Amino acid sequence: MGALNKLSAQGVKSAAAGKHSDGGGLWIFKSDAAKGKWVLRVHVHGRRREMGLGPYPRTSLKEARLEADKWRRVSQQGLDPIKQRQTDIRAAERNMHLLSDVARDAFESRKAELKGDGKAGRWFSPLELHILPKLGKVPVSEIDQRDIRDVLAPIWHEKASTAQKAMDRLSICMRHAAALGLDVDIQATEKAKALLGKQRHKVQNIPALHWRAVPAFYQSLNEGTVTQLALRLLILTAVRSAPLRFLHLDHIEGDVWTIPAEAMKGRKDATSDFRVPLSSEALAVIEQARPFARDGFLFAGVRRGVISDATMAIFMDRRGMVERPHGFRSSFRDWTAEATNTPREVAEICLGHVSGGAVELAYRRTDYLEQRRVLMKRWSDLIKNSNSNVSRMMA
Repeated sequence: MGALNKLSAQGVKSAAAGKHSDGGGLWIFKSDAAKGKWVLRVHVHGRRREMGLGPYPRTSLKEARLEADKWRRVSQQGLDPIKQRQTDIRAAERNMHLLSDVARDAFESRKAELKGDGKAGRWFSPLELHILPKLGKVPVSEIDQRDIRDVLAPIWHEKASTAQKAMDRLSICMRHAAALGLDVDIQATEKAKALLGKQRHKVQNIPALHWRAVPAFYQSLNEGTVTQLALRLLILTAVRSAPLRFLHLDHIEGDVWTIPAEAMKGRKDATSDFRVPLSSEALAVIEQARPFARDGFLFAGVRRGVISDATMAIFMDRRGMVERPHGFRSSFRDWTAEATNTPREVAEICLGHVSGGAVELAYRRTDYLEQRRVLMKRWSDLIKNSNSNVSRMMA
């Protein structure tokens, strides 16, 4: 190997441009009097390898000697130090990926599966609100069941649904990390559930008005505001609030409103649009709302975009009601079951639900538009003509 440590710090500094040996295969290649780079020459499997150890003067003589000594020992074991360093770097990268980075990468890879490419943020928000503030800067390889338990314990029972969503999203992130080749415990979330125990919170259905009380409420919406008109059309069509809030006038042709497939939730045939038959009362509500339209959207917000998800709920809350807008879908479905002889599949498709097995769905191509048109007219006639006590709903 020859003599070691032949150079001095001052000697390196004053050395002219050229190659200067420190012994043991360590060289400094100076490009000029002030700058250079450290190189280690070793022989592995009968061939010479030159390994860069850093630039000079950023890397001092002392630091270069320590690095050279480290990689000499590797070469003495019959290993190529350059390849070994690359392996070590890859391993370090795998172990140092932060959860926040993995979570966002997982979200990006799943956007195509989410409604509206996940722009509403509902998929990511449980992670952003309850997981990432405490674990986002932790390398994903270091996260274990105790970390997860400690983060979710405060909401595990009190906000059971939210906690479960956060746990599910985190599980997806851990599996995503494993697919990237990172060293993670993909069972960590299941172990955390075992530590947290069974959730005590009971799932409660969204409060809904009894269908017999809907006419009185509907008739009380007589001020012609955007919010009240939106509630009227929500009740008349039994759709979810999101498609209604984003209703675009271009989607209405005659007495049919076509909701784009990507705006529908929970449909097995999510590649197809959903047609909603509009009763004469629904068309009248749309005409009343047209003056408020902006950029083609029927229910425009005060400053921009469309009315918020909470607008109609806040209106009902101010009336002292515990019921929520989504509950009118239940009101409608109960009416079809209790007061009509509507076939189940027709009633379900009115709500945008698609029931039945894969074989049945493959052969059933109809959306029962004509039957639904008749049914929605009956619903419309009930809620606009009932003699229910309107004043009771005006509190």
